[in-house]
Amino acid sequence: MPKVKIPRKSTMIDMTAMTDVAFLLLTFFMLTTQFKTDESVIVDTPSSISEIKLPDTDIMNITITKDGKVFFSIDNNNFTREKLLARISEKHPELQFNDAEKKAFVISGSIGVPLNQLKGYLDLDEVDRKAFQQPGIPVDSTNNELADWIMQGRLSNPGVRITINGDQSCPWPVVKKVMNTLQDKNVNKFNLITDLETDPNKLKGI
Repeated sequence: MPKVKIPRKSTMIDMTAMTDVAFLLLTFFMLTTQFKTDESVIVDTPSSISEIKLPDTDIMNITITKDGKVFFSIDNNNFTREKLLARISEKHPELQFNDAEKKAFVISGSIGVPLNQLKGYLDLDEVDRKAFQQPGIPVDSTNNELADWIMQGRLSNPGVRITINGDQSCPWPVVKKVMNTLQDKNVNKFNLITDLETDPNKLKGI
């Protein structure tokens, strides 16, 4: 008796619904993702066993390089950087910025120039601005411009958290000046950014 061959039918899966979900997720991430600005300076932070995680938003960061230069940055949550630059202009009427310079400040990373050089720095095109060697913000007792950035930054975003990102080889006197500046502005709570290393006490229990 001959065998009956059953015709094979190709299995078809409707991918329309899955494709729609994929595009919805892609659109969601494209619209909600906040890209991090390029950092103007990179430091080699010291190690510690602290496991405290820093928040992702509302951060004011003070960076100290190994040669003692001080940089200031603040995230752009709720248009904080626009408010900050406007307050700097109010405090220093000689500094008036055009729309292009305001946009450059918003998208720039850390600022490390004296106030009298800020307008010229922001007036550079993007390539020249990234290549420019910033001299650092003055923190001397006679000319402490970091205090202005801290004060106006806190007024621009009252919920900001302050971090210090110091190179492990940075001069201690500069660190002390930065901390004294914070205390002079009634900031007694801040975080030091470090690299996480293994806690030796935890290794004993392994």
